[in-house]
Amino acid sequence: MADLGNYTNTSEILRKYQFRMQKKYGQNFLIDGNILTKIVGAAQITEEDCVLEIGPGIGTMTQYLAEAAGRVIAVEIDRELIPILEETLSFYHNVTVLCGDILKVDLTALAEENGGRPLKVVANLPYYITTPIIMALFESGVPLASITVMVQSEVADRMQTGPGSKDYGALSLAVQYYAKPEVVARVPASCFLPRPNVDSTVVRLTKYGKPPVEVEDEAFLFAVIRASFNQRRKTLANGLANASGLGVSRGQVETVLEEMGLPRMVRGETFTLERFAELSDRLLRLVK
Repeated sequence: MADLGNYTNTSEILRKYQFRMQKKYGQNFLIDGNILTKIVGAAQITEEDCVLEIGPGIGTMTQYLAEAAGRVIAVEIDRELIPILEETLSFYHNVTVLCGDILKVDLTALAEENGGRPLKVVANLPYYITTPIIMALFESGVPLASITVMVQSEVADRMQTGPGSKDYGALSLAVQYYAKPEVVARVPASCFLPRPNVDSTVVRLTKYGKPPVEVEDEAFLFAVIRASFNQRRKTLANGLANASGLGVSRGQVETVLEEMGLPRMVRGETFTLERFAELSDRLLRLVK
């Protein structure tokens, strides 16, 4: 089967099936073999691994993954791509293609099929749904070794930044709670067909055995974090008091901040993950 990691072969298969890109799926196909090789290398794929690929498209990266992995499960939401995948992946007997929305797929069942061993996730994610997919993977409780993803460069910057940066926010803290983020490669827009308006970045998120902080209630921690960044211009006390569902007053938040030795006017963007963990536990004791 022809290598799809170039413009010529990608264009040919798209013409053959008269495939039209759909904006709602954020479809941009990678046409640079060097980047594809770098992604598979960064994901540290071996013959022992079962890889979950999200959004295989026409099967470009799937081909590279299939050469390295023991098994590949590729989940594609666009039914129009299934006939193309049947052709481009016909040579590979270790690939299973599922048509469906990754946010609705039973990930636990996939993990059980793998004997409970951690999955390695590899994906070229549509920009519009990057965060929901990554968070769904982490929160699923499914055993994961790593998630190696192509994302918009701005999103990659958010994942690895720390307190005080304008990019720092709920995504930064969530990713850093579950995994160690590392930039693998910067990918210019010219490496895609069609060419997107922004550059991309490949990030490897290596899952922690256990989170770097301990909290009494993980869901409450993330509710506090989200509320702290929903209104960035407000003080932390105002942001948390205005958040529906938390059930804390401004006075209670200010009391907790004082106990922590912090000023009442402090903002969430200055908080480390460790400090959010402490704040969350203290507030939880008030609302229980």
